[in-house]
Amino acid sequence: MDPNPDYPLVPYEHPSWTSTIKQDMIPKYRLKLGVLHTPIQRWRLPDIPDDFEVFVKRDDMTGSVLTGNKVRKLEFLMADCVHKGCQAIIACGGIFSNSCRAAAIAARQMGFDSHLLLWSKGTEMPFTGNALLDRLVGCNFYLMPKDCPFQTDVYPRMHQLHDHIFKTSGKKAYEIPFGGTNEIGVWGYIDCFHELMGEGLFESGFTDIVIAGGSGGSVIGLGIANYLTGSKLKIHGMAACLDKEYFHNEGDKILRALGLQEEGGSGVKTKDIVQFAEVVGIGYGINTPEEMECIEKIATTTGIFVDPVYSSKAAYHLIKMMNESQDSLKGKKILFIHTGGVFDLFSGVFASRMNAKSSAQNRVHDWMELTDKVPTCQ
Repeated sequence: MDPNPDYPLVPYEHPSWTSTIKQDMIPKYRLKLGVLHTPIQRWRLPDIPDDFEVFVKRDDMTGSVLTGNKVRKLEFLMADCVHKGCQAIIACGGIFSNSCRAAAIAARQMGFDSHLLLWSKGTEMPFTGNALLDRLVGCNFYLMPKDCPFQTDVYPRMHQLHDHIFKTSGKKAYEIPFGGTNEIGVWGYIDCFHELMGEGLFESGFTDIVIAGGSGGSVIGLGIANYLTGSKLKIHGMAACLDKEYFHNEGDKILRALGLQEEGGSGVKTKDIVQFAEVVGIGYGINTPEEMECIEKIATTTGIFVDPVYSSKAAYHLIKMMNESQDSLKGKKILFIHTGGVFDLFSGVFASRMNAKSSAQNRVHDWMELTDKVPTCQ
């Protein structure tokens, strides 16, 4: 019996083209957490050449607080959590982490405890953006030194915390890797590709798919699906956190786990199915004035918000590619998958930016002193 009848395990019917994956690596269950079959809309990005068309897959609309790409991964990860009889989750990431926020909220909705190991510059927890939502759902926080390594520092401490939770509460905790990226979480975007196929992906004439990458699972899932279906689209992962070598290594681990690559390296490799571009710029979660201007301009001209950590850096780099390095794209009809992350617009950086502007720049008018210089309301 499922621990929460409101979130029952649902048998997963995998696409037929995934049958070459090891049978024991194909998920048996998923949970229905997100609002999926998100729309695809024309996205008239500013400052791009006239001969390009950009469309956006609105995965920022996968839910209200569970918004973003991580929900798709969590449908499989949390199903595995339930199937294994766990009653708590442990996740890791940065203070800005969309993955940790989504995991913590999903856990609380299911009645589970959540424990987050977060990289931080200091010893105080800034409760803004995603971190505020983490706090509101009752997370337990464990602050880590910034950029401490996964394998030697983070994951051993997650295992230690797992044992401590069981010893002190009797609850079995489920460990979610960085960004939810492993051979289970990757199914979120293998399945998303299947969803795209049902939405006319091949018939629409798209040439390229672009998506931000934090831990790489969403990008690698799309790459695997693109490969298994024999599709000729080009998959671009905009690496907004780590370098390309990290993504290639993690991707190859997943390919080996799924049986698509041999231990010696024969078979398909990540570099063969995904093109990664490093877009972290001056730092993870840190923006140049040009990137900040791009976020504001996209919102002002299209009404779609991109977050300062991931999706904005992917969009900013895509605009540069279309203008400066068109040869890196296969064609001129682009599908951008929006990974969400809007809550980090409320981290205080943008409030400071807006407050520093003049009233005229912010379009704030004195309603008692209307003049012919003020545009008439339409």
